[in-house]
Order: sequence, then structure tokens, then C-alpha cells
Amino acid sequence: MVETAVFQKSKQNQYHCGDSYFYTETENEYICALADGLGSGEFAKESSEIVISIIKENIHATVEQLIKKCNQKLSGKRGAVIGILRIDFRTSSYSFSSIGNIGVITIGEDGKKKRNIPNTGYLAGYHRPFKVVSDQLDSVMNFILFSDGVTDKDLSQRFLLNRDVYQVTQTFANYAEKEIRTDDTTLIAIKYDD
Repeated sequence: MVETAVFQKSKQNQYHCGDSYFYTETENEYICALADGLGSGEFAKESSEIVISIIKENIHATVEQLIKKCNQKLSGKRGAVIGILRIDFRTSSYSFSSIGNIGVITIGEDGKKKRNIPNTGYLAGYHRPFKVVSDQLDSVMNFILFSDGVTDKDLSQRFLLNRDVYQVTQTFANYAEKEIRTDDTTLIAIKYDD
């Protein structure tokens, strides 16, 4: 029921990318997470991979539970920002939360794009309030999750509205190749179609 395509490129072509992601679909749900470790390089990658490993181990948990578990595990680490999207096929609903500079855009059946404002801060082991957005799914709906390497100029491009997620990431890759990225860049295009 869900198609996913990903574009990822490390900052200034470095070996380690501080962004990590994971997605999976089961009979009843779909989950996608994007984490960006603070800073860049190997230690940033370590923090983002800790977050992703927790999500892999707890795919049936709610978005709120996942964020709390990830936050606990990052105590004493460099920290990370995160975006998590969960689609529940049984209730035809979705929920997401993003903390820090991970963005989420929803594109409804009518083609209208809505950019959601992330919660401020980052996960590093101490309690931080955050909100989870929940809503009903349209029969066809696209989502874009992106790290801070994706700029406002990038997000204004019309190709993001394309329903074909592979076309979105391929066009973004061609577009992004024109310049050296000053931050790790990950763009995940997701299409739900009942």
C-alpha cells in the first residue's frame, strides 16, 4: 500500500553521513523514521544509528513511545533530531512527530502541500515536551521527510508534488548534483494508495 524512495548524500562528499533512516511495512502499518545526528561525521552517524536501531526493535510502538525510547537511549551521547511517520491501515490514519530540523510535508489527494513545523530541540536523554500530529488519510496521499540538508529553495521545486516517488527522488538527485551539499542531505518520498 506504500511506496518509498530515498535520496541521500553526505556533506561535502564525506565518507560518513550523519543521517540514518529506516522504513518498513507490515500487514497493519507502515513506519518511516529519519534521524540526523548532531554535527557531522562518525559521531553524528553513531547517534542517528542508535535512534534507528530502537525504532527497528519497536516497530509496533506508537510515535510517542518511540520518541521517548530514543530519547532515553541517547543519554550521554551527542544527540540527534528525528522525524517519525506511522500509517495505520486499520484506521486509515497517520501520525507523525518531528523534533529539530527534520521536516515533514503532507500532500493530500487535492495536491495541496502542507509543511509541518517541527518541535524545537533535539533528543539527548533529558525530558522535552513534543507534539504528535494525527489525521485521517486521503485515499491517495504523499509524504516527504527531509533533513536539514534540504533547503527552502529545494522545497519550493514543483517536482516534489509528483505522485511518483521514484521520479521525485530521481529529479531531486539530478537537481542536487549541481552543487556541493553543505550538510548531510536525505529526502524520503512516500506514497500511500489504498
